[in-house]
Amino acid sequence: MLKIYNTLSRKKEVFKPRKDKKVNIFVCGPTVYDYSHLGHARTYLCYDMLVRYLKFLGYKVFYLQNITDIDDKIIKRAKEKKKSWKEIARFFEKEYLKDMRSLKIESVTKYARATEHIKEIQSQVKRLLEKGYAYQIKDGIYYNIKKFKDYGKLSRRTVEQAEDSTSRIDIAHKKRNKGDFCLWKFSKPGEPVWKSPWGDGRPGWHIEDTAIAEKYFGLQYDIHGGARDLIFPHHEAEIAQMEAISGKKPMVKYWIHTGFLTVDGQKMAKSLGNFITIKDFLKKYSPSVLRFIVFSSHYRSPLDYSDTLTKEAKINLERLEEFLKRLKATKGKLAKSNKKIIKNFEKKFLQALKDDFNTPKAKGLLFNFVAKINKKIDKDQISQSQAKEIYNFFKKQNKIFGFLDFQKIEKKHALPKEVKKLVELREKYRTQKNWLRADQIRKKIHHLGYQIEDTKKGPKVKKIK
Repeated sequence: MLKIYNTLSRKKEVFKPRKDKKVNIFVCGPTVYDYSHLGHARTYLCYDMLVRYLKFLGYKVFYLQNITDIDDKIIKRAKEKKKSWKEIARFFEKEYLKDMRSLKIESVTKYARATEHIKEIQSQVKRLLEKGYAYQIKDGIYYNIKKFKDYGKLSRRTVEQAEDSTSRIDIAHKKRNKGDFCLWKFSKPGEPVWKSPWGDGRPGWHIEDTAIAEKYFGLQYDIHGGARDLIFPHHEAEIAQMEAISGKKPMVKYWIHTGFLTVDGQKMAKSLGNFITIKDFLKKYSPSVLRFIVFSSHYRSPLDYSDTLTKEAKINLERLEEFLKRLKATKGKLAKSNKKIIKNFEKKFLQALKDDFNTPKAKGLLFNFVAKINKKIDKDQISQSQAKEIYNFFKKQNKIFGFLDFQKIEKKHALPKEVKKLVELREKYRTQKNWLRADQIRKKIHHLGYQIEDTKKGPKVKKIK
């Protein structure tokens, strides 16, 4: 029984989609005015793994993500670069999608641009005006937050508290309330425009998400996700818009939010200048390393990034790869005593994932299990069929997490002829108990970039990394 922590109720709830095994999930996508950084990667990797997991459990998932391709930041960057807003937006959208492919994020069903949903956005603005939730002033159409009685229910703020902590909310002198937000901005000279019944302009930030979600999912759906900094005002505004239009609640059954990726305790952000782009990270490390880092921390917890963390992840991945190679090479015979250990591990691992996707607990169980089985392999106490069962379990789970490279694990590396001859010669000297010559040859092999591990079944030769 899968349980998910719902930000709206502030508790773990049994996951039951609105329609049988069909799950609709919307995750807030990027504003495409710059390269994506590791903070973005952490969020999108979390949702990629969660969607993969839902599919693993047999759910049919439609994963929708918006692309904010019109925004003040995009217009500002376009002016700085002396380019059109569209050139900037399309360039960074392309870079974002390239980054997602590099990180093996393939679970998104549909990427939806805001500018391709102007008709749907205007339809929602029109209905909010007709229902009395919106009003027009000199610079645009605004949402009156005092008209929506439930405003603040997601972030647990009163209207007054919300107004005192406004963030990324439009400032306009003629607004009825400080916290009112813009639905449709009338464009200034030189800015991009779309025609509307109220005047030429462009969408506000919050309205694009609800308009896109309504087009593909209707007025109510299963999951809405994003980083925790979007709870207020963005997600709060989305609820106010959608529930005012529909008269139905909740707009979303489960609200899921990921923790920040921090550097020295500070949120990684472009505004703070403490960010590492995905592109730069992947110049030094494989995507598997980043996927493993994300797997190692709970999606709701903050994750403090450091070079040490990355190096530890790399070492742990190598340990797992080596373990899987050992399993693949195991030729042992029947060992009944291990069946209970294997089944117990598999059961507890899957239980951890069902408890609000508790990947740190799953990781702890995984490495304890690897240590136990490694000892049994050393003592030749694992049968070939059991080794295969464990190997296949890891392969199956990798469809969720994607941090193991099975092509690399299963690739057979032929030893260079020179190394092969030296190994054979060393074995000859070992048989003759000529330890001095055997040790000299070991050093030669090491100099050629290989190391030997002597086992009961003969020497194992590995390339030195």
